[in-house]
Amino acid sequence: MKPTIYDVAEKAGVSIATVSKVINNTGRISDKTRNRVVEIMQELEYQPSSVATALTGKKTFTIGVLVPDIANPFFAEVARALENNARETGYAIIICSTDYQREREQDYLELLLKKQVDGIIIATDPKDWKVFKKLQSRNIPLLMFSVDHPSFASHVVTTDDVRGGYLAGRYLLDKGHRHVAVIAELNRASGSLRVEGFKQSFVDEGINFNENLVIYSKSKIEEAREAAKEILKIENKPTAVFAATDLIAAIFMNEARKEHVVIPNDISVIGFDNTIHAEIADPGLTTIAQPIEELARLAIHQLLQSIEKPTMSGHRIMLTPELIERNSVRDLMDRINKE
Repeated sequence: MKPTIYDVAEKAGVSIATVSKVINNTGRISDKTRNRVVEIMQELEYQPSSVATALTGKKTFTIGVLVPDIANPFFAEVARALENNARETGYAIIICSTDYQREREQDYLELLLKKQVDGIIIATDPKDWKVFKKLQSRNIPLLMFSVDHPSFASHVVTTDDVRGGYLAGRYLLDKGHRHVAVIAELNRASGSLRVEGFKQSFVDEGINFNENLVIYSKSKIEEAREAAKEILKIENKPTAVFAATDLIAAIFMNEARKEHVVIPNDISVIGFDNTIHAEIADPGLTTIAQPIEELARLAIHQLLQSIEKPTMSGHRIMLTPELIERNSVRDLMDRINKE
């Protein structure tokens, strides 16, 4: 049976009110008494109820995080980075993976409200923005992570996806690639922005981009596999593929290998995110890196500021991605020069 506040008070020889003051760090208590109560709490392995603490108007020191798919390496790395930064400030993280489903999204929000979290980080494109706007009306601190919406007056910490897509397109063009396919991430605004930036690099070069070579897929294994197969069936295969996430890129490379298509000799590949997939891919995946650690640090910092000052206006922070060059893109210009 779990120990209660009554057990702590009885063994420490103090009142329940004194134990409560120690837990909430309030009132005037001698160091001797405080140390005695803390010692008994540790001895009994007593854990104060976060809900009970919240009902007293105190913080629970917990933050809820909504992600679309924890199996996606990008969001797994984001969750770890958020947790590490939160722990340094004395907060714990509750991770909720919605799997892109509206019902799960709403269920998890209700759960987080019941847990009396001090704030919520939203790293998934909300299926129902009205629900989140209601949270704002209840003065629950929110922060959008890698997600943005013009009608949402909350803190936003994100990467410049348009710039990232542009960097990917510019890099392929500089390597001599003109006949290029894109696997765009479906159901995420960031995926559309990356494609927008990619196309802009072609516009700036005065090159027509073939819209028929844009394939849409969620960043999930089965769907990405189907998208890869669709491109690999093209008779006049593209010389390069831009995948909107590293997961999609890694799956494309795997499907290409099954069809005896050599990367990068036959088809070059460039990804986005710079997750573990990019590092362990064979060959190493050239990709657009999101500064995950810095994004997480800023997200926790901004949310905690909002928790401390609920009336403060939202800030939008956008970080610049960078290209990480590995070995998955062939330099066609080098071949042309040699010929």
